[in-house]
Amino acid sequence: MTKQKNTLLSDTLRKCNRVFLGVALFGLAINLLMLTAPLFMMQVFDRVISSRNTDTLLMLVIIAAVSLLTMASLEGVRSFVLVRLSSWLDKKLGGTALKASINSTLKQGKEPNIQGLRDLSTVRNYLTGASIFPILDAPFAPVFLGILFLLHPYLGAIATLGAVFLFGLALANEMLTRRPLMDAGKYNIAAMNHAEASARNADVIAAMGMMPNLIGKWHKEHLGALEQQGKASDLGGMISAVTKFIRTFLQITVSAVAALLVIQGEMTAGAMIASSIIMGRALAPVEQAISTWKGFLGARSAYGRLSTLLEDAPISDKFMPLPRPAGHVSVEGVTYIHPGSTIPVLRNVNFKLQAGESLGLIGPTASGKSTLARILVGNITPRTGHSRLDNMDVAEWAADDRGRYIGYLPQDIELFSGTIRENIARMGEGDPDDVVAAANKAGVHQMILRLEKGYETEIGDGGAALSGGQRQRIGLARALYGKPSLLVLDEPNANLDNAGESALMEAMRTLKQEGATVIVIAHRPNVLREVDKVLVLRGGTVDDFGDRDAVLERLQGTPPLIAAGGGEAEDKQAARQVRMAQLNAKKTGAAGRSASGRGRKAGRKDSSGVISLGGPPMDGETGKGSPPELTDDIRQEIRALAGRDLSDQEVEEIYGLYTAGRQDEMMKRLKESE
Repeated sequence: MTKQKNTLLSDTLRKCNRVFLGVALFGLAINLLMLTAPLFMMQVFDRVISSRNTDTLLMLVIIAAVSLLTMASLEGVRSFVLVRLSSWLDKKLGGTALKASINSTLKQGKEPNIQGLRDLSTVRNYLTGASIFPILDAPFAPVFLGILFLLHPYLGAIATLGAVFLFGLALANEMLTRRPLMDAGKYNIAAMNHAEASARNADVIAAMGMMPNLIGKWHKEHLGALEQQGKASDLGGMISAVTKFIRTFLQITVSAVAALLVIQGEMTAGAMIASSIIMGRALAPVEQAISTWKGFLGARSAYGRLSTLLEDAPISDKFMPLPRPAGHVSVEGVTYIHPGSTIPVLRNVNFKLQAGESLGLIGPTASGKSTLARILVGNITPRTGHSRLDNMDVAEWAADDRGRYIGYLPQDIELFSGTIRENIARMGEGDPDDVVAAANKAGVHQMILRLEKGYETEIGDGGAALSGGQRQRIGLARALYGKPSLLVLDEPNANLDNAGESALMEAMRTLKQEGATVIVIAHRPNVLREVDKVLVLRGGTVDDFGDRDAVLERLQGTPPLIAAGGGEAEDKQAARQVRMAQLNAKKTGAAGRSASGRGRKAGRKDSSGVISLGGPPMDGETGKGSPPELTDDIRQEIRALAGRDLSDQEVEEIYGLYTAGRQDEMMKRLKESE
């Protein structure tokens, strides 16, 4: 199926044709009125001086003044029209250019940039600025050449030959400078994008001493731009100098030939003066066009990039708003391949969720979890298959309508410059009650109130005034704003402390009670306690899917599925967390075993959630019960919970806490032993 191209740019410029036609007519009048000065000089020399008639001189001055005033007025109106045209172009194309830049990053995986807006600014400034006037005035050069022919054929012939020669120089300038200027533009864009990316990662650069390396890389790209720019400027400067010489010499030649004709009685002195002025006016547009050629080439390159960008932009059609979905999710044979790659990230992924169900999405690093999350919310379109929300393909559902019913918390939390209220309200005005309700659900309301200006606190660019945990919790509140039917959370507890994680769990419970469908990507398995089902991705395919307890039981002995992959210490921590997640599953009635490093069973929990180490469980509050003897099996169970070989003394200390019924302190001691 051939994708329909977006013709907004060509359609918009086509609408400008009438405006440019009017501007060109203004230009014709202005160029004709530029004859005021040479005609005035000719009449003064030929009539006033010879007749000594002051009345004639006075009338000529009045006529010239009115003509010059009219010319100035027309130039002012022309500039006024072009300024308004500039604003109109920006309103018509600015939002689409920004949207297309965002979509190119989102759909095509391109590096984030706003080059489309820069290109639009370049094209707009050229079309509506002073640089366009030589192009608009050039068609009227034959008018002045024709007047020179009327004054004398010799003068017209000299001026015509000069104009042809200057036009040839303009073509040579185009041919010689086009390639260097295009290369300079590419290098400059790459250097600017690199500089923007470096500025966004200032903390990393400063902390790890990367500044010299990054500046060196920027210099390499920038020097490439300077080299090509210098080459084009050298060639353009030489041609411009030759052009100025020829134009001045031609004006002198015309004056000399005109003087000779005056001596021979074939012209008047006034005509001689007028011919010199008209000659300069006839060749001025060509000379000015050569001097501003760099701007023309830059605008042409920018137009080409902008045209390509906007042609690929989605066509904004009117859409019928759909009713609020209940939250049924159906993923049907989804396969996805990143742009420019041939290896599928996801292969034939299928699963279904009923409205109000919650799903834990787990798997090793690079198994396609975040890609699947982006497909679920409609950010990217699968190569084959469909992701549906209440039977509607989210990729075909207009984002402006679909987004009202979806909450999304990505891995990298991006907040925007503005207030906390605006960020929670998704950069809209937002109903205060809805903003507070979302903040309460995310457990961040009290934290916001403690800030200097509460909800009106300015957070800076990207939320620079907030900590990582605060950004994540405000991002969660933004995802919860408007009571979404589908909530997709990508590692929502990555930057949260215990209080933040507790608030997240409470939010998930609240959403479940409200009937929202929740999909959460988990690397820290505590979140799995609040889900109904678990889906395991491995190598881009569904390795397992079903009820949480059943899947966790089948996953015994595979802790790397939800390990953070951050090193040996984190792997041990993740392994212990897997065991604890499985024990928490047993709390709800599931039975199973947790694998230790030696294949022995680890600690167990009874129906009240108390850990049992090879014997009758202890009461977590009273400490009553008969503790089992500290056998080798129990020692191994304790070491399995800790995730490493503990010393005998450490094992005895942890066991002592267990026998005293101090479960919380025991768990704290297990964490400290890592």
